[in-house]
Amino acid sequence: MPRKHLVGSVAAAAVGLVLLSACGTQPQTGASPKVAPAAAQAENQAQAVSLNVAQVNGLGEVLTDQDGMTLYRFDNDTAEPPASTCVDDCAAKWPPVMSTGDVQVAGVDKALVGEVARPDGTQQVTVKGWPVYRFAKDTAPGQAGGQGVGDVWFAVNAQGGKAGQPKPAALTATDIPNFGPALTDEDGFTLYLFTKDSKNPSQSTCDGDCASKWPPVMATGDDISLTGVDPAIVGRVVRSNGAEQVTVGGWPVYRFAKDTEPGQTNGHGVGGTWFAIEAAGCKSSAPVPAPAEAPAEAPADTGSGY
Repeated sequence: MPRKHLVGSVAAAAVGLVLLSACGTQPQTGASPKVAPAAAQAENQAQAVSLNVAQVNGLGEVLTDQDGMTLYRFDNDTAEPPASTCVDDCAAKWPPVMSTGDVQVAGVDKALVGEVARPDGTQQVTVKGWPVYRFAKDTAPGQAGGQGVGDVWFAVNAQGGKAGQPKPAALTATDIPNFGPALTDEDGFTLYLFTKDSKNPSQSTCDGDCASKWPPVMATGDDISLTGVDPAIVGRVVRSNGAEQVTVGGWPVYRFAKDTEPGQTNGHGVGGTWFAIEAAGCKSSAPVPAPAEAPAEAPADTGSGY
């Protein structure tokens, strides 16, 4: 999204108030001037904001602010379009990270960082569209007391996803040496379709023992990372157990348990029903290996002892 470099208008107004209050008055000797709550808030907001990646026990990588405090996202907000719904008492418990200018980043893709106008007109920092917050009960860096609160608050990671969740699925269009085009997952393993499934409507028929041999690619997070794949043909289908499986071109996609290293294609052509899937959502046109010949049977033992 286009970035705006905003002048800290709230901070400027607060400075103006301080200057006006100084006119015609003399500070008391030996006394510290009192700062009005609004001015103090503006002063805090005027601090330069930075987003950094840190390790938090039990959650892995999370985003932290310039003070090392864990940052969070709120499921009741939206990312497309960005919208912040945490105001008033909610915002007192979950202080929004305010945008006061250019946000510095370390370990975060700057293209994912933006801002959204809050209901009061101030600007809040977003990561991949999600407004980000601190948790008032976190009092020191490394704490993540807000994780899972109400089942709607979660520490946010560098991709804008929920920290501590399973790694999101990824689909990558790959040219596998000595094989050809195929989709691979986040670990580089070849993905497959099953012709006994259906693509219109999408339906997965591989359960039980079948799913042990052909693990379905599950949609475990909010996002599916795509490289060289048209997002319009990527979807999800609800399996018989209620979980969601990734689909490409309508076809549910799987790994093959006997592929033990990235780039292997041992599942291509198995049973005449399993095929590597290409980025367009169709089965690979790579030649299917000929079945291995069964070993010749040993001659029957006649008991003659030669």
